[in-house]
Amino acid sequence: MPAVQFTNSDVSLLARLMRAEAEGDGQLGMLLVGNVGVNRVLGNCLDFDNIRSISQMVFQSPGGFEATQKGYFYQAARSQDKRLARRALSGERFNPATNALWFFQPSGACPAQWFNQWNSGRFKAHCFFQPTPANCPNVF
Repeated sequence: MPAVQFTNSDVSLLARLMRAEAEGDGQLGMLLVGNVGVNRVLGNCLDFDNIRSISQMVFQSPGGFEATQKGYFYQAARSQDKRLARRALSGERFNPATNALWFFQPSGACPAQWFNQWNSGRFKAHCFFQPTPANCPNVF
């Protein structure tokens, strides 16, 4: 059973987001971004109340992804990126984004907290942050 319900259009949209946000971090980096996106749809908590679809998650404003404001995001999804998106949508999870709702690329070390959310780890350029189970049980 998939982690969230999705259509072929959702696969393409998530694939474009994953590529635009983390292509430089390779396939695993892109999968981690996919995990964050799926967690935001599953979460229904904190900054992501009432985010119930991939499209709502990708284009959330405020609080969404910077990549949607860049031309690179609007390129067609490639088949290899769609395969990665399907893996994330189907429920595959990878550390440090297993329960993460946020990530960013710092200029130095990852802070222990970011906007009161705990660091769950770093992968290449990105630091990942997760809520507590009490604040967002649906992602745990």
